[in-house]
Amino acid sequence: MKPLLIHGGHIIDPGQGIDEAAGLLIEDGKISWLGKGEITPPPTDYDMLDASGLIVCPGFVDLHCHLRQPGFEERETIATGTRAAARGGFTTICCMPNTEPPLDNEAIIDYIKSTAASEGIVRVLPIGCISRGRKGEELTGMAELASAGAIAFSDDGEPALNSGLMRQAMDYSRTSGLPIIDHCEDTALSKGGQVNEGAISARLGLKGIPNAAEEIIVARDLALAQLTGGWLHVAHTTTEGSVDLIRRAREKGIKVTAEVTPHHLTLTEEAVTGYNTNAKVNPPLRTRQDIKALIQGLKENVIDIIATDHAPHTEADKQREFALAPFGISGFETALGSLMSLVHDRKLTLATLISRLTCEPARIIGNKYGKLGTLAIGAPADITIFDPAREWVVDTRTFASRGKNTPLEGSALKGRIMATIFQGKLVYRDDSVKLEAKRDTI
Repeated sequence: MKPLLIHGGHIIDPGQGIDEAAGLLIEDGKISWLGKGEITPPPTDYDMLDASGLIVCPGFVDLHCHLRQPGFEERETIATGTRAAARGGFTTICCMPNTEPPLDNEAIIDYIKSTAASEGIVRVLPIGCISRGRKGEELTGMAELASAGAIAFSDDGEPALNSGLMRQAMDYSRTSGLPIIDHCEDTALSKGGQVNEGAISARLGLKGIPNAAEEIIVARDLALAQLTGGWLHVAHTTTEGSVDLIRRAREKGIKVTAEVTPHHLTLTEEAVTGYNTNAKVNPPLRTRQDIKALIQGLKENVIDIIATDHAPHTEADKQREFALAPFGISGFETALGSLMSLVHDRKLTLATLISRLTCEPARIIGNKYGKLGTLAIGAPADITIFDPAREWVVDTRTFASRGKNTPLEGSALKGRIMATIFQGKLVYRDDSVKLEAKRDTI
């Protein structure tokens, strides 16, 4: 690939403490030079991308998404999912194992990796199952899965309710150094639930899912992490009570990390009004008080990262009666736009938001795949360029994802991805972003 110079932009790299106007040069798929202000880049033959007025940051890293392949290709494929991810600024995405067959053996992990290599346009890292068949009965060969390339373990879509099995998984986590990601839900409390339990569920006549359904399993998992010394990662945290539990666990030295989704940070239970199935998600959208606690958790480093939980579905599935429609929101392509509302409303700083999408999830993954989430010299040239002030209206007809299921359809957002670079290659570029050959002067 021809070297590429990105110039005129404002670089924010929280992992390196960089927040200033600068340019950077990409050579051989890696970052080779970073210069401030008017410093001239090394003499070489390169193309130039004009990032004037734009933010340049490390490529976003998503620790939690659903690519549906194999088994549910009508909802999403690795090819369409990675294109959607690129449009959302994501250069690394970690796919959950609730496929058919599930990711519970070396062969299927190899299939994901080979398909991603041949059909994907960003990095895809597989998450292996905790239990065989995701049935919660027998532990998978976790060492085999890790050796094949699994970066974590989860039965996401199904909570790991067998405490004995979860203890075994945590024991392996301690020795392997890989996190156990749990979908924390006490199904005895949530069974049949459709939305958050409260005034909205009562008004709509829908069975609710109480906060306690999440918090009970969070508390149990934290107790098991303390018992075993294993690493617990709490998926899609949604309640004030869960944030408090995680905060106290951290104070005790329990090894726990946690994530929150864009939709749980920006949408309340009111989004389901009118029986809007595109706002039906598990765990459900909660209250303003919960959102306030989640944002505070991000600011205090109680919640480490933001992950999309991208969950695409077909239009036919979501157009069913509310109780029969599947849970899930298609989130790659609206993530930044919705999250930027927190910055514009001064609830989060831009640097904090970027850190939760870049260096923090990269820290959880580790350095096995190179230095992710950074613009350090020698790191893979995974770069996201966005306009924090660009206003646009969500139109799912333009989505690269097969899943058009978002409650944000028709919403006006402020903040848009303008270009995404993966290992030095432009995998997405807005038509307004200029790319030209080197001139004698910049």
